[in-house]
Amino acid sequence: MSISVETFFLDPSGEGTLQARIQQMIAQGILAGRFRPGERLPSSRKMAAHLGVSRITVTLAYTELVADDYLRSRGRSGYFVSENAPEPPAFPAQRATIGTVDWSRAIGQRFTPGLSLDKPADWASFRYPFIYGQADKTLFDSANWRLCALRALGMRDFGALTADYFDGDDPQLVEFIARQTLPRRGILANSDEILVTMGAQNALWLSAQVLLNSRRRATIEDPCYPALRNILTQSRCQLSMVRVDRDGLPPEALPADTDVVFTTPSHQCPTTATMPLSRRQALLQKAEAQDFLIVEDDYEFEMSFLKSPSPSLKSLDDNGRVIYVGSFSKSLFPGLRLGYLVGPAPFIREARALRATVLRHPPGHIQRTVAYYLSLGHYDALIRRMSKAYHERRQVMEDSLRNQDLTVAGQGTYGGSSVWLRAPEDVDTTILAEKLRHDSVLAEPGAPFFAASEPPKNYLRLAYSSIPASRIPEGIRLLGDAIRYG
Repeated sequence: MSISVETFFLDPSGEGTLQARIQQMIAQGILAGRFRPGERLPSSRKMAAHLGVSRITVTLAYTELVADDYLRSRGRSGYFVSENAPEPPAFPAQRATIGTVDWSRAIGQRFTPGLSLDKPADWASFRYPFIYGQADKTLFDSANWRLCALRALGMRDFGALTADYFDGDDPQLVEFIARQTLPRRGILANSDEILVTMGAQNALWLSAQVLLNSRRRATIEDPCYPALRNILTQSRCQLSMVRVDRDGLPPEALPADTDVVFTTPSHQCPTTATMPLSRRQALLQKAEAQDFLIVEDDYEFEMSFLKSPSPSLKSLDDNGRVIYVGSFSKSLFPGLRLGYLVGPAPFIREARALRATVLRHPPGHIQRTVAYYLSLGHYDALIRRMSKAYHERRQVMEDSLRNQDLTVAGQGTYGGSSVWLRAPEDVDTTILAEKLRHDSVLAEPGAPFFAASEPPKNYLRLAYSSIPASRIPEGIRLLGDAIRYG
């Protein structure tokens, strides 16, 4: 590999002769690890022209570096970093600068702590990964996904691949969402009522930005998806949290001055509670009576292996008060980052304009690949395969939890990919989860899902989307032992 001549600059404040400064510049690059053994330096002619010095000066500098074993000459081939050159230090090089900016004052708005959830990159190395939201490579149809991606790269789809949609979306994907995906939830929508987003989280952010300001009040579930709580906190709206019960969000507990309600009625996050039909109707009636809007996050509705999912709020809405959020990232794979918003045309128009100012549109190739994967039937086959596997794993999980006398706090009525566990009051699941890692068990503490400054410490989310059924009993046994014996 050749080192680009553009990476070389002489420090104008440097001391010594030009030859010495060139030697120092190259040696520092080698010691910093930027130039590696075997890489070829620019020719003396190119280096001299780039630096504005004589060629002989560069040649002499190269010759001295050869003598010190930093470089090696290969005749007509040029100069290369020597295999015997001093190795860079094991610790990262620190740039010696003195900052004069007071960042505690310069930062106008703070966005930490981010997602508030620990998602270890090496989760697949754990033998018992009860981790939520990751794809299982034994279930995913990578062969057909690859074929769809290659088809989307073809000349026939050159426009979809390369075009700047500006504020638009792939028409094939939007058509499939309108004609196939949404009707399964009882929703009918025109193309101007659908917006493709970078996952459900992006859809929630767009909704918050369009619907809220510092004078309006948002009400969310407690516990809830931590990223949503962060989004609303950053929006600087007035924020209320309402504790959920075994049936999800209770409409009667909503503050009277609520402007927007964010809810997960079909599969409450994280308790998995399912809001019954009567409560859904009561929520919609209250929204009409008190003039507030509802943002419905309908994640995981495809995983309905226990029984058919309840009707979506959006399908029951006759007054245009529900904004619907869907996602392909949960059912395909999280790295896809593709979801959609469905709502009245005036709302979608504003959300589309906002999206255009931030990221224009999701990549055209990804949209067209998903459109092919959906329309060719691969998606439905994947969902059937995942539902069958999840159903088996759920049964094994529930049996194993009963055998260990562990309490399931949330019980969804139609499926999903996780259970919400309540440990004894004296168990801190954050400490517990850290100890379990030593036994190759990965589980998610429940504290980040709660809004309180001192949240309950004895909850745990256990997912079965990425662990084989055969490993679940032993993993739950290790969990039970850790709870009982510390």
